[in-house]
Amino acid sequence: MGYLFSFEKLEVWQNTKNLIIFVYDITKLFLVNEQYGITSQIKRSTSSIATNIAEGTSRDTPTDKSRFLTIAYSSAMETLNHLIIAKELNYLSEENYIICRQEIEKICNQINNLKKYFISQNK
Repeated sequence: MGYLFSFEKLEVWQNTKNLIIFVYDITKLFLVNEQYGITSQIKRSTSSIATNIAEGTSRDTPTDKSRFLTIAYSSAMETLNHLIIAKELNYLSEENYIICRQEIEKICNQINNLKKYFISQNK
């Protein structure tokens, strides 16, 4: 199956999708009573990164596109915050925390680069 929409072609969206899958896998190891707590928060904030990238690319103006990328970046910071807390609560191993943190850093750099591109289109 080929790509249908422009966001599916973006490496940043693909990397975020892979992070979401990884987050869903590692949160299976969290305490059951955290299912509606930090587990849910991490899943939602990670999904929000990809959702805002996808929604932003469908917008007409570079300003709108940039705004959604800012929201995606903010969701990445929210995800990192939850992961730090999960690690400190010993729900998340050091190894998985480092993997997630490195992926978030890469994704944030990609979001910033894409945002710069859209802003340059506005000039």
